[in-house]
Amino acid sequence: MKTASSFNIIKKVLFLSVGVALVAFGLEQFLVPNNIIDGGIVGISIITSYLTKLPLGIFIFCFNLPFLYFGYKHLGRNFLFSSLFSIALLSIAVSIFHHFPSVTQDLLLSSIFGGIIIGIGLGIIFRNNGSLDGTEIVAITFSRKISFSVGEIIMFFNVFILASAGVVFGWDRAMYSLISYFIIFKTIDVVLDGLDESKSVIIVSDYYEEIALAIMQHLERGVTYIDGQGGYTKEPKKIIFCVITRLELAELKHLIGEIDPSAFIAIENVHEVTGGFIKKKKQMLKFTQKKLLNETKNN
Repeated sequence: MKTASSFNIIKKVLFLSVGVALVAFGLEQFLVPNNIIDGGIVGISIITSYLTKLPLGIFIFCFNLPFLYFGYKHLGRNFLFSSLFSIALLSIAVSIFHHFPSVTQDLLLSSIFGGIIIGIGLGIIFRNNGSLDGTEIVAITFSRKISFSVGEIIMFFNVFILASAGVVFGWDRAMYSLISYFIIFKTIDVVLDGLDESKSVIIVSDYYEEIALAIMQHLERGVTYIDGQGGYTKEPKKIIFCVITRLELAELKHLIGEIDPSAFIAIENVHEVTGGFIKKKKQMLKFTQKKLLNETKNN
């Protein structure tokens, strides 16, 4: 148990370090030299560093301290330690990368590639229960008490930060910052959810057995029957529930369309799936063959 725990801690520290290094590289090699800012506390730190001519790392660490205390009170010790380690390391890393020449002076390239690199780094940090921004800590806490989502609260903060960037650096830099901000969050989604994101599908059809067998045979996905009832007809219904990848969605629609073109299909995004998602091909084929054989005998 102790060995496993130590391994997990080392693994977490390693991933947090890689994530921080990527964020620091993206900031100092792309955004900061071109007066393009990130959102949140990092964005405020970039503006303050530019105005005072003091090192960026000092402001990133100092500005985040009150939020870390707030996070400790509401989100727990593990989150605090991961975030404190990440923020302290980022403060050091940006100071190191500051002494290297920037990769490019092109504003659009800096916005795009800086955003991608920072987004990858932040995604790695988020996956390991860390944070680099005090506004995220506040947003997570307040989203539990008010009707606004975490993303909406963060966006509220960043509207003012990006507006401040327009006043300090010029409105063209603020617009490039908005491009970078958008790319960062899209890249974070890719890192957290993967390129092959999952979809949950609900299917209502009188041909539920044929559709379920087609899904298990052709897509090799498990299905679950849910008992339902028609609201108008009051007749009992079997509802099919399954989880597939985004790339399998077109094939699923094609399979259902061949069996029952009038089937009702509802599709939703799934952020995370654990357990029972992917069945082994041999197990699935044996199951479907056995079921088909039993049905043939019964008929």
